[in-house]
Amino acid sequence: MPQTLIFAPMGVLAFLTFAVLALIPFRRFRAGRAGQIRPDDFQYGESAAVPGHASIPNRNYMNLLELPMLFYVAGLMFYVTGKVDAGVLTLAWAYVALRAAHTAIHLTYNRVMHRLLPFALSNFVLMSIWALFFLR
Repeated sequence: MPQTLIFAPMGVLAFLTFAVLALIPFRRFRAGRAGQIRPDDFQYGESAAVPGHASIPNRNYMNLLELPMLFYVAGLMFYVTGKVDAGVLTLAWAYVALRAAHTAIHLTYNRVMHRLLPFALSNFVLMSIWALFFLR
């Protein structure tokens, strides 16, 4: 199996992260034009005055930079050691799909109990990826 196949799910997750990053200024400028926020609301990060529709993309972006870093590292570990196989790719794509589902829920209707399931499952899949690497 071509080891480079592991880069496809990694790339999709990276592009999802960039898409969310692009959404941050769009939502902030829209809130600014509506008079809902001022530049001072960001002087020391996001203040409590920033409405949810403007702050949630930033929080989701941070989510996409936290634990997914372990996904990128694991992908590189599998690639470098030549251990990429169908099982690894299945887990990698499952991880990306769950993170995408979490992001979609977070950025749309944002019900915490709905986004909890894909978030928790994605973390379980990520732990499984790491366990699989060290068990092999």
